[in-house]
Amino acid sequence: MDVLTTFSGRAEFERAARLLDRLGVEHEVISPDPGYAAVGCPALVLSPHAQAAYLDGGGTDIVSAGWVDYRSARTEVPGQAPPEFADDIFGRVAIVVLAPCMADAERLRLIAHFSGDVAEALPYLNAEMNSASYVAAQPVLTHMDGHRMVSLFRDRIGIAKADDIVDAWATLERMRRLANDVWSRRDEIEPSSELRRRPPALEIYKRLPGTNCGLCGEPTCTAFAWAVWRGDVRPDRCSPVFSGDRGELRSALLAICAGLGIWSEDGA
Repeated sequence: MDVLTTFSGRAEFERAARLLDRLGVEHEVISPDPGYAAVGCPALVLSPHAQAAYLDGGGTDIVSAGWVDYRSARTEVPGQAPPEFADDIFGRVAIVVLAPCMADAERLRLIAHFSGDVAEALPYLNAEMNSASYVAAQPVLTHMDGHRMVSLFRDRIGIAKADDIVDAWATLERMRRLANDVWSRRDEIEPSSELRRRPPALEIYKRLPGTNCGLCGEPTCTAFAWAVWRGDVRPDRCSPVFSGDRGELRSALLAICAGLGIWSEDGA
């Protein structure tokens, strides 16, 4: 199966494209332009043989967001340029992690950073989005965009279960527009810090041993899942998963935490 990667910035993509041209390696470019130009960087599609040639030829020196199996996009990139906002609270958006979704290998998870700061906008978004879950102490706002789980932090966004790279860009663009629209109307909105819905701590719990051993310092695995979700403890406090006999759960636990934007796989 062909593989796909994208980059945190167009300069890195252009380096990769130049290298592929110099090596004479066949490749395909999937562009976010024009409709998703504000949130995406071009992606490359390579065969396994072409990927090996690219990496052996110097591609390891070019920073990509990660490699995933390529699946054709179900939707097209819009032909119109995205709207601009006078007071754009997102700023420049860059996908820094792209990986398969552990809960559904047919879909993608990603983490994107942005140069702006949306912390002040989150209570206004919470007031407007009745189905969202907002944890003010974090702060983080999570909601379901169809089957996709989206977690918005002050300077990054985690998306789980995106269908493909174009769907990932579309999800990022919807969130960019929503956040900027709500922020532009903030004088008309009463901000809310209310936790109306339980956050998806259950998704974390599903990837814990369920033994209630207490080694993490919490009385139950349920309490630990909530503590991880709130950011009070790190997931690697679960001894059975990280140093005991339940190591098979480690990748899934790290993946869901990364997908939620709680904790990256390098421990950041």
